[in-house]
Amino acid sequence: MEKHEGRETAAVRFDDPWYDALASGWGELDGTGAPAPPAPGGPGPGRSAAEIYLEVQRSAAFREVRSRYRRFVVPASLAFFTWYLAYVVAATTAHDLMARPVVGAVNVAMVAGLGQFFTTFLLTWAYARHARLRRDRAALDLRWDTQELTRGADR
Repeated sequence: MEKHEGRETAAVRFDDPWYDALASGWGELDGTGAPAPPAPGGPGPGRSAAEIYLEVQRSAAFREVRSRYRRFVVPASLAFFTWYLAYVVAATTAHDLMARPVVGAVNVAMVAGLGQFFTTFLLTWAYARHARLRRDRAALDLRWDTQELTRGADR
């Protein structure tokens, strides 16, 4: 939904790519109970939705989206898991280190524990930002292409 200045700021634009496809008529019946006829350039005779999905899955665009996902998630998960394990191991084996006061009654263990929460929120923000900037548009394009290809396909 794009933001507009003026009186109709809450108007929904139907050309918005984030608008749900089912709400825009995709997959609806033609009034006789049969699926609507395929769109021009649709799946063609004999192509099933499964074949189309497999074709999309083998495409370079799909592989690129998956690659971008993995390039972020694998290192971020390993870094966070390492940080978490370091905290648990230190909490169970390094009692003197974890009991060392930082400020008043706050010790290293409390700071590290709060750091776990902070890094969780930071990682969540970083993941959402990465998805928005690096994957969402390409994934959305794949979604729309797939929907156009599967419109009217044999299920």
